[in-house]
Amino acid sequence: MYIGVDCGTQSTKVVVVDAADGRIVGEASRPHRLEQGDGGRREQRVEEWTEAFRVAFGEALANADVEASQVRGIGISGQQHGMVALDAAGVPVHPAKLWNDTETAAWNAGLIERLGGEAGCLDKLGLVLQTGYTASKIAWLRDTHPDAYRRIATLLLPHDYLNFWLTGERVAECGDASGTGYFDTRRRQWRHDVFAEIAPELDPEAVLPRLIASREAAGTVRPALARELGLGDEVLVSSGGGDNMMGAIGTGNIAPGMVTISLGTSGTIAVHSPDPVVPDNAMVANFCASHGGWLPLICTMNVTSATTTLRELVGLDIDGFNRAVAEAEPGAGGITLLPFFSGERVPALPEAQASLSGMTSFNTTPANLCRAAVESATFGLRYGLELLGPLASRATQVRLVGGGAKSPIWRQIVADVLDVEVVCPRVTEAAAFGGAIQARWCDQRESDVALATLCRDWVALDEETLTHPRVEVVARYHEIYGRYRDVLKTVHGVT
Repeated sequence: MYIGVDCGTQSTKVVVVDAADGRIVGEASRPHRLEQGDGGRREQRVEEWTEAFRVAFGEALANADVEASQVRGIGISGQQHGMVALDAAGVPVHPAKLWNDTETAAWNAGLIERLGGEAGCLDKLGLVLQTGYTASKIAWLRDTHPDAYRRIATLLLPHDYLNFWLTGERVAECGDASGTGYFDTRRRQWRHDVFAEIAPELDPEAVLPRLIASREAAGTVRPALARELGLGDEVLVSSGGGDNMMGAIGTGNIAPGMVTISLGTSGTIAVHSPDPVVPDNAMVANFCASHGGWLPLICTMNVTSATTTLRELVGLDIDGFNRAVAEAEPGAGGITLLPFFSGERVPALPEAQASLSGMTSFNTTPANLCRAAVESATFGLRYGLELLGPLASRATQVRLVGGGAKSPIWRQIVADVLDVEVVCPRVTEAAAFGGAIQARWCDQRESDVALATLCRDWVALDEETLTHPRVEVVARYHEIYGRYRDVLKTVHGVT
């Protein structure tokens, strides 16, 4: 058995995968508490992750009716960009600052300027710093919590921290490291000169984790923790990766011409490239993949987080929300939502707020508000997809994952807005599943297994979710998307 873990913003999910055929035989999840505050603060205590892992791990094994001693490997997927700053004893000096924290926008702007603007960032890093990246969080901690900053001995990302908790090893891999803002995504190495601009008092050789290859194991589970969890000796922990990188593996997106879109708390669009990409736009992230190659990526901040806000506003459960969306016509009766409840990364509006326009006494209904929420989240993804140019435009099928992908009406809206065939993998927890696949691939006892073979044999598509764009609705949505872009330009000056 191989264990896949996805430590996300809202919960930790664990899947148990049978190595004989790639079936998920057990799964469980445990929620996290999110600490939020004015100014865009979004933080979590690392204990939320480790406790959720313990509980979900035990429940998943129980649901699978297998013993922990049967586990051969564990693969961790984690929310990207989070800052986990540890002291010499491995204790956090501050709660983990998350990917969707926008409190550090001013620090990010300052770093971009010091690095020579967007051109300087592209030259040094292969991408342009975004507020959500780890770099500005470290700069923020330096200025606002100097006592905590001075105690930093190690800087990790969320998935790195779980690997450290499991193994005691302080390592990182290139996919997740790409989103720190002090990693050269083309040469696959830390940029010590950039790090010096962020944290001049810290020695990068000491505080940055050792980089390992995607197929290299982070280590094995610590004996004391293995005994606590009931694991056998020498249980491998794979390199792991960011949730987008592991989601790519979990959907079989490891070859050119494939597109994975996640309808999660945030929205992501990932395409595979065998070579590093030189982006024309600062909003395209030239990330490394966690299996080799590169994973150019677009991330929007408000997807199911936005639809949940509107759903709760009108007092509906998920089934009622989906029925309301289906009842409304395309275009939501003329209502346009800019869903920037958490600011926005694409377009680059970290301090933006959400707004509704086009409301009248006739069209302001719960159904139209719900439809506007789903449409606006999807329009944001279309905006991002267009920025990827030929890498995405050649795709004939999108593999859709995340909580929103479970909704048939949302799948249809995605197909119509993007004018492309949409299908879901049978396993919708793609990031956790990708962790299990990577763990099998990294297992030295199975060193002859090819990742392409695993993805071919294990990643199956759910043909019942196959959704085709409707020609007449595609044309309507082209006009409605134009209205969305007009409102975006009027309110925020974004063309």
